[in-house]
Amino acid sequence: LDLAGENRLEIEQAIREVPESQQAGMAWLLTHMPEEDLKTLTGEFLLENCNLAYEAWEGAPWKEQITEEVFYDCILPYANMNERRDDWRGDFRSRFLDVVKDAASPTEAAILLNKNLYDMVDVHYSTERPKADQSPYESMEAGMASCSGLSILLIDACRSVGIPARFTGTALWYNESGNHSWIEFWDDGWHYTEANTGEVDSAWFSDSAAKATKGHPLKAIFSVTWNESNQHFPLVWLPDVTTYGGVDVTDRYAKEQESALIPLRV
Repeated sequence: LDLAGENRLEIEQAIREVPESQQAGMAWLLTHMPEEDLKTLTGEFLLENCNLAYEAWEGAPWKEQITEEVFYDCILPYANMNERRDDWRGDFRSRFLDVVKDAASPTEAAILLNKNLYDMVDVHYSTERPKADQSPYESMEAGMASCSGLSILLIDACRSVGIPARFTGTALWYNESGNHSWIEFWDDGWHYTEANTGEVDSAWFSDSAAKATKGHPLKAIFSVTWNESNQHFPLVWLPDVTTYGGVDVTDRYAKEQESALIPLRV
């Protein structure tokens, strides 16, 4: 409340009016959300976001495999990183719930969303996009997005229908050929997919990801987390910003390649 400053009344409204069944989620969100959001977001925005997030979680056929911890970090947040705060959750739920209605698992639902989402909102990959860190509606207004904007769109669409998802990527490939972003989603463990494909745990970057350097601030692979973390997710477009926590997931990508790539030394 002290950090909220002049926005204190809005935060108090969120605390006062949240239903008892959602109090733990609201407490988590207020504890972990960026300080700048405490100063700017309205109580109405936070209450609606919390209510729709719980609706998505409780209405998902796979709810039983989604723990509170996964829900808090990968469905409940209204944003991924520093992108503009859009009020997307209700709109996205109404747009995409029908797309996944026959899916029996988060994996099936994520594939369906990935195959249909971008045509439905008329957003496609382009390096001519206005900026890297576009919010969902900024990408929809531009009709184009880079890998970061496409990933943000897919993650928010996933969260709107109860699929836990998070932003993942590397700031610099092992051969210093550039950076890349994609998404991870939860289905009895973490899986990854490239935006605008139907592939799961396989992508054009799989070989490069296997050569990432664990622990390196740029060349490791990180997933964004809003939980407490002693690491930060490296924002290529804002290299001095360390606001958003990161989980080093490099080991998992390296391990996936071990059965196919065997080092031989003579």
